[in-house]
Amino acid sequence: MQHIKGRKAVVSGGGSGIGRAIVGRLSAAGAHIAVADLHLPPGLPASTHPFMCNVASAADIDALFSGVQEKVGTPDILICSAGRGIHEKLTEGDPEKWREIIDTNLLGALRMIRAFVPGMLAAGAGDVVLISSVSAGQAYPYGGIYAATKSALEVVAETLRQEVLPIVRVTVVAPGVTDTPFFKNTISGFHTAEDIGYGAIAADDVAEAVLYALSKPPGVSVNHITLRPTAQPF
Repeated sequence: MQHIKGRKAVVSGGGSGIGRAIVGRLSAAGAHIAVADLHLPPGLPASTHPFMCNVASAADIDALFSGVQEKVGTPDILICSAGRGIHEKLTEGDPEKWREIIDTNLLGALRMIRAFVPGMLAAGAGDVVLISSVSAGQAYPYGGIYAATKSALEVVAETLRQEVLPIVRVTVVAPGVTDTPFFKNTISGFHTAEDIGYGAIAADDVAEAVLYALSKPPGVSVNHITLRPTAQPF
């Protein structure tokens, strides 16, 4: 982890689930971390600086950028983990809820990229990690809006990789069913990790994959990692 110690990171969605696990791993590796989330739990590592932030809000991103510059400095790691789920039929669902998912899962990541990646380019190095999903490119009933945001996010990731190479590395981590509060916090829907029936990986498994990519030497890029319960068919 010598490539992480002393580095400065911003983690959106860092208050719970996969984002929280990533924060823990980064802290243990010696990074200084800005944690951005709508809900900030007690017990965050001492090496973190918490920021209340809704990534769907341009004003919140502006405030986050200013706060990170003041408290942490220009980050060289950006982790976009903030996201919400939705489970609605396209012919019956609520377009205003769809907009909320798109604003969070896709535009939120784009806003974070636009805010923080220019500083990495100016500094001459950086890493961007986008938390996607195995649902990217995988159509399934009632999952159209969520899967569409993750499919678009992966197109954004590859576009960004081509635009910023060789200065900034870009990694997509796409988990399958993961045991986190994600299902409880879906904007609509009723699934749990248990009733999907494939088993579940732990948030820390995903965080470990993120750290694997970040810990590679500067000349090595890990651009896409997929991990899922062994029984999950897609």
